[in-house]
Amino acid sequence: MSERLTIAHWSEDDQPREKLRDNGAQALSDAELLAILVGSGSSQEDAVSLMKRILSDCNNNLNALGKMSIRQLCEYKGIGEAKAITILAACELGKRRQMEKPEERPDLGTATKIYNHMHPLLQDSDVEEFWLLLMNQNFRLIKQVRISHGGITETAVDIRIIMREAVLANVTIIAVCHNHPSGNLRPSQHDNDLTAQLQQACKLMRIHFMDHVILTDGNYFSYHETGRL
Repeated sequence: MSERLTIAHWSEDDQPREKLRDNGAQALSDAELLAILVGSGSSQEDAVSLMKRILSDCNNNLNALGKMSIRQLCEYKGIGEAKAITILAACELGKRRQMEKPEERPDLGTATKIYNHMHPLLQDSDVEEFWLLLMNQNFRLIKQVRISHGGITETAVDIRIIMREAVLANVTIIAVCHNHPSGNLRPSQHDNDLTAQLQQACKLMRIHFMDHVILTDGNYFSYHETGRL
């Protein structure tokens, strides 16, 4: 009789963890997702086969799986108390996620909205911080990234890092902002040069560069609102 082929010996394309890493969680079956949680099966069957069998006994219904007790799950060879608890915890998380409202993404469609969003974060900073705001087509924030954290009058910014973040997030709109701890709203020559370089890079990448906002504690300067962008 040939030795049982474990998940570790499967083609990498068929291994649940690698499959999720390369193709996303949606590419996996319920059994494969559960197999990642339990980690291993028994000497007679791998984790995926074990979870397929358990799901089959639940009519392939995750709701029914979540109603099983720890004792019932432990009746399956390869499922101990720790694995049973992990399965039930995952089912409970899934149920709670369904009850949650979708997270509301902040609307950053104007310089004022950018200021109101970023001011609480930057108002107490005594050094310049440069932030990238990644947005969807409706100007809703997808992600905010601090690009640099520097001196009192200037901070180093690498355009390549900004564009890399935008491309990785697959966004079509970006804005940038930084603070002036001195309270002086007037853009420096460095600010002007950086804005021009970023505008050129965005044109090449077909990304809409919405604005560069400079914040102080109580006011802001917008390149877009002043017609400089």
